[in-house]
Amino acid sequence: MARTLRSRTPSTIVAALVIIVGAFCFLQACRNAPSSSQPISIQWTPLTDTNKVVVEVQGLSAITLERLRNSRWEQSQWQRLLSIFAGSQQLALDATLPPTSGTYSIEANTLRFTPQFPMEPQVKYWAIFKPDQLPDKEGSKDSPIVSTFQLAPRDSGSGTTVMQVYPSGTVVPENLLKFYIHFSAPMSRGNIYEHIHLLDSSGKKVELPFLELDEELWDPAMMRLTLIIDPGRIKRGVRPLEDIGPALESGKSYRLVISSEWKDGTGNPLKESFTKAFSVSLPDRDTPSPERWKVESPKPETLAPLSVTFPEPMDNAVTQRVIQVVDQSGKLIEGKVMLTDEERRWTFIPENPWQRGAYKLVIQTTIEDLAGNNIGKPFDVDTFESGEKRANAATIKLDFKIDS
Repeated sequence: MARTLRSRTPSTIVAALVIIVGAFCFLQACRNAPSSSQPISIQWTPLTDTNKVVVEVQGLSAITLERLRNSRWEQSQWQRLLSIFAGSQQLALDATLPPTSGTYSIEANTLRFTPQFPMEPQVKYWAIFKPDQLPDKEGSKDSPIVSTFQLAPRDSGSGTTVMQVYPSGTVVPENLLKFYIHFSAPMSRGNIYEHIHLLDSSGKKVELPFLELDEELWDPAMMRLTLIIDPGRIKRGVRPLEDIGPALESGKSYRLVISSEWKDGTGNPLKESFTKAFSVSLPDRDTPSPERWKVESPKPETLAPLSVTFPEPMDNAVTQRVIQVVDQSGKLIEGKVMLTDEERRWTFIPENPWQRGAYKLVIQTTIEDLAGNNIGKPFDVDTFESGEKRANAATIKLDFKIDS
């Protein structure tokens, strides 16, 4: 009996190994091939918080996704695999046209493309995915997968309006650097300078006052536009200022007019035009001086605001993000920031009640006033006053206490 068992043992082992190897190979084949019940497909997913639409390729195998994740591809390689075009089918299939700009990533079980800019309503978009460009499909004859998408018109409601223009005050320095235009809903991109006009007191348009950029300066939600006055019309010692003069002149009045013909993100014109009237004071070339700021400490065990009063209006967007509060151990205090009183007053409301002790305001030296002056560095220092004092540190600190 023992001899019989021993004689059968090798063949039994071999048979078992064959079964195991066969099962392993079958499983590997299944892992490398997309499931027949889940073919490769393209999905378009709107992101309402950013007014963008991402493109996702679904149905790729886990092995393929892992290879893509570790591929370290150049942008051109990703674009050969998945490209997004705007316009007609003929334009989408024209190999000479560049695809839409954006970023590629592997998210969960999908290959995702996130466009750099929001997609426009009433424009047809094409996504072309080429399986033969996959790392494990080189040389294959798989046909491209094509999908189209068009944003559905959204309910315009009561219409999009201009909510606010910063600086909010009615007096600005002659060397004002920026306007911020806030809208009530997402706007459309492109040809913005056709709808924004700077008029003098007689109603005459100021010639080319703005720095007209191809890459328009929108926030991710397309609800805030940064409008920069041409630095060549501000900085001393440069040709545009010497030849044409400043865009704004001290002692004069102007109107910033935003046309109602400007279309919002739904393709509808603004509900109404908007006008901001203001006058111009002397140029401001003094740098912000935190030692002149007035800090008002709140009471302990309350959610009362900490406030800082500036001697001059500050840049609305920059100032709200470059001041932080830390405790005596250096721990960041979380809270909400606001800028009020025509951007002369910064307030901070903590998430949790204040505790007694020592605190610091940590201020980045890149903070700006309305003329773009930083701490220790006037805006036009590089071209005119190269000997001006500069800030060496990235931040400065102001101490304050909460004790009563």
